[in-house]
Amino acid sequence: MRRTSVVIADRHPVVLQGLSNVLGAVADFNIVASCSDATSCIEAIRNLAPDIAVVDPAMPDLGALRILSTVSSENRSTHVVFFAASEDCELILAATPMTCSIILKDTEPEVLVQSLRHVANNHSLLPAAPSESIVSQGTNSDSALTALTDRERQIMRLVSEGLSNKEIGRRLNIADGTIKVHLHNIFQKLEISNRTVLAALVISQHERATIPREKARIPD
Repeated sequence: MRRTSVVIADRHPVVLQGLSNVLGAVADFNIVASCSDATSCIEAIRNLAPDIAVVDPAMPDLGALRILSTVSSENRSTHVVFFAASEDCELILAATPMTCSIILKDTEPEVLVQSLRHVANNHSLLPAAPSESIVSQGTNSDSALTALTDRERQIMRLVSEGLSNKEIGRRLNIADGTIKVHLHNIFQKLEISNRTVLAALVISQHERATIPREKARIPD
């Protein structure tokens, strides 16, 4: 019997232990790495090439988005599954141009296992009924990007790289307060509420822009 290799990554040790207990109790899954941060998860994906990475979407420093972007940009076969609280679905759905799945943390253990088996068979999963406001937010933000100034686009890009307001200020040689004003204006224009969703939008825009050029890309 083929076993599905899994990397798990979560900032909470109790969640890592719970996932280990649930998946360790079934014969067709093999946890090959357990990670508490994005850097170690990315390293495990690169070195171990797991079938599935079960990831906490609310990891610090936009860690989950870095994991998803790494898998996508490096054309890795690992399927990213966000193990999410319902309130985290907003940021994930904003990044859905990249292939990923979502399983909610209030899922029963048996359903979690069945869901991951579904993913192992090359199917993507989303919550059964995401709210209209979450779905519409990503769409509205997508079309509103044209209203941003060049400076706002600069700040968006630096936010997507995980930089803090102070780091962005040093990079652009402008004050922290000015960064806050720009971010407020960006949030208003895109009708979003936080920098994590903003980063997801930047990454998803980049993915759509680069897809048409994939066939023409010259290997390094």
